[in-house]
Amino acid sequence: MTGAPPARSGPAALSGPRAEKTVCLALQGGGAHGAFTWGVLDAILEDGRLAIEAVTGASAGAMNAVVMAEGFMEGGIEGARAQLEAFWRRIAIGGSLSPVQRGLANAFLSAWSPDRFPALLWGGLLSHVSSPYDFNPLNINPLRDAIADLIDFERVRACTGVKLFVSATNVFTGKIRIFEAHELTADHLMASACLPTIFQAVEIDGEPYWDGGYMGNPAIYPVIYGAGALDVLLVQINPLERREVPRSAAQIHARLTEITFNGGLLRELRAIDFVSRLVDEGRLPEGGYKRLRMHRIDGAGLLDDLSASSRLTPGWDMLTDLRDRGRAAAQAWLARHYEAIGERGTLDLRGAYS
Repeated sequence: MTGAPPARSGPAALSGPRAEKTVCLALQGGGAHGAFTWGVLDAILEDGRLAIEAVTGASAGAMNAVVMAEGFMEGGIEGARAQLEAFWRRIAIGGSLSPVQRGLANAFLSAWSPDRFPALLWGGLLSHVSSPYDFNPLNINPLRDAIADLIDFERVRACTGVKLFVSATNVFTGKIRIFEAHELTADHLMASACLPTIFQAVEIDGEPYWDGGYMGNPAIYPVIYGAGALDVLLVQINPLERREVPRSAAQIHARLTEITFNGGLLRELRAIDFVSRLVDEGRLPEGGYKRLRMHRIDGAGLLDDLSASSRLTPGWDMLTDLRDRGRAAAQAWLARHYEAIGERGTLDLRGAYS
């Protein structure tokens, strides 16, 4: 969060004629719950008052980011909204997918279910000890097919207005890797969404990658260093807190997964709060350090009632229900906090991480 003074935020490509304020977005991954983020984005785009300078995301968050940006470049605000719907409709329906492909797609979308092991999500394909190198030796990846069909990656790589940051975890080093718009392909998105219990590691430039959520879900530091806007809106769909002790093996595994995939985010929120307090106290020069204004829209209390069976078969009705919940959450947040953007953060950082 240090270095040369940040450049002023210029006009963002992802904006409409009503845009008055500029933000960066940080989008979590979370399987089918990414449809909640779709709804958040849809409401923000429809509202039209926010220009989006940069988006950082992991897994389903990265998919939402790239799909939205590519749709905007093709057809503006309405193009972005339409492309997001087309992506989630393709994922839900999967009319051209074989039964094996359908099972793998459902497994990815359901992998965040707190009720089941990710490795036991579709019958007959896995056992407790099998790996994707055993049950999927051909490395079938229906998500890659959907992304490659929908997204013109040449257009994405030519994008110079809205900045895109896609995170993945390097299997060799255990470190996070951030891929930017100019280098993105379908493989980079698959790397960001590569749950190692479901898909083989994705190789890019000779290095294997797994899901970006292990090290940053999402990673916020790319927008600190790579964007000018000081307002960062986090769309958080994985619960930080559950007020019950998991008792079954599946529940224990699921809670460990949630904790792991929130760990990097909590560390970054702590660091952002620490630097902000030092700037406020005059112990750091504000010109050389960025004091972010953090905001959050989250699914806490809004996603808890989904049944286990619905997570196992993420159909169109379920995904549009998640979208509608995301839309409602974003509309409520805008009504309550829009005036604060550019003035102050609305997320209690210390309360979020401590």
